[in-house]
Amino acid sequence: MALRLRPSILVHSTITSIGFGKIPPHLLPSSPHFQLLVAKMSSSDAISNAASTAKVIDSHLHVWASPKEASEKYPYFPGQEPTLTGHTDFLIECMEEAGVDGALIVQPINHKFDHSYVTSVLKRYPSKFIGCCLANPADDGSGIKQLEDLVSKDGYCAVRFNPYLWPSGQKMTNEIGKVMFCKAGELRIPVGFMCMKGLNLHFSEIEELCTEFPSTPVLIDHMGFCKPPSNDDETLAFSKLLKLAQFPQVHVKFSALFRISREQFPYQDLSSPFSQIVSSYGASRIMWGSDFPFVVSECGYKEAKEAISLIARQAGLSDSELKWIMGGTIMKLFQRHWVSS
Repeated sequence: MALRLRPSILVHSTITSIGFGKIPPHLLPSSPHFQLLVAKMSSSDAISNAASTAKVIDSHLHVWASPKEASEKYPYFPGQEPTLTGHTDFLIECMEEAGVDGALIVQPINHKFDHSYVTSVLKRYPSKFIGCCLANPADDGSGIKQLEDLVSKDGYCAVRFNPYLWPSGQKMTNEIGKVMFCKAGELRIPVGFMCMKGLNLHFSEIEELCTEFPSTPVLIDHMGFCKPPSNDDETLAFSKLLKLAQFPQVHVKFSALFRISREQFPYQDLSSPFSQIVSSYGASRIMWGSDFPFVVSECGYKEAKEAISLIARQAGLSDSELKWIMGGTIMKLFQRHWVSS
């Protein structure tokens, strides 16, 4: 009796052993079922390729104009003049030395809602950088139109919610906040949350937004600023970070290690919380970030990258998991922006 294979098995065998590129198009089945299966398998292959990429992508850094550039074309926001060197040429030097292939640039507070400098960098290096704009939660709603323009006209791929920029006494779950969060989902861009004063203060807002708008991807910057717990409040904050894993849309940036570690480089005290986060979220929802240029004076840019491998080894992560964290996750989340090696 002849062995009968299920169509899906037959198709998978054909794809993996022969490859569609070697089959004349007129010999491929044209049924909707077959075409849908091909699309699903292609998507799966793309995600697998992201995990196996050799590229290293920095998920969190900033750039701002040099003093000369600021005086000529890209002024700093009053009162936010930087004390560190953070211009693009310096970043490029650091990335080349460290072997980092690309990055997500987060709009710095030094230029606040004037995105012209970062926009110029994105246009200058379209294959290396993508941008995360800064949400303007002004009561008049002008930030909503600005968000749409930054995405549609200037190519920004994410938006940062800084709760400390909301009008006094208001939360990120106010009307403007919800409209912008919903709009981000419609634009298919992630929202990053910057909880510098502690995740406990903003957990309920993030939870409410994720529950109400499950199609909006989320990034938790700098591990929610959760340090290795040493008291009840810190234990509660870390447990809330783990609890957010219940929302499939949430990703965690294992970034700015100098901000969340109690130790100096190589920040070995982070191995235990890092292991717990990987267990809760899976490596494909975690991404490394440096927090350049602040990291340069802390341990150095190259060392910030090296610390991840040391911590991952101590935490018992596999090579595959480390590849997700160093580039695979962000390449999956922002597909088509970096080409896998």
